[in-house]
Amino acid sequence: MSETPRGPNPPDPSPEPEPGPPGVIVGVDGSESSVAALRYAAELAPKLGLRVRALAVWNYPVFIYGGYYPQIDWTPEDDAERIVARSAEEVFGTGLPEWFATRIRQGRPAETLIDESRHAEMLVVGSRGHGGFAGLLLGSVSAACAEHAHCPVLVVHGR
Repeated sequence: MSETPRGPNPPDPSPEPEPGPPGVIVGVDGSESSVAALRYAAELAPKLGLRVRALAVWNYPVFIYGGYYPQIDWTPEDDAERIVARSAEEVFGTGLPEWFATRIRQGRPAETLIDESRHAEMLVVGSRGHGGFAGLLLGSVSAACAEHAHCPVLVVHGR
């Protein structure tokens, strides 16, 4: 039995919650739907006195060139950093509020968001991300989060 190749970094273990009151976790992948989710959370959370953390999840592709990871300038981790920064800039412009933070984690999107929901008051996701079939009403990540999260889940459709 062959083992799936792994990237040079081990998976990110389940992190400790950030200090302060629980907040709203927003899954972002750069899609219109995830930016709409971040925008909605940014309007709602301050009214509830909650912090907002935009989270982008990344992972190494299963196979690149037969399991070989060439030395290139692109990494999925860097891509996730750009996605979360671009999403935040689209919602807030250049001045980020003090109650807002960004984070990236390595893992599978649904599993990672569900894990993060353990330390949140609410999880907000877009209805459709990058991938899947455009005709579906709910993506696989948002459906999994709605079913398995440890806190209330708000699914936002792109506007």
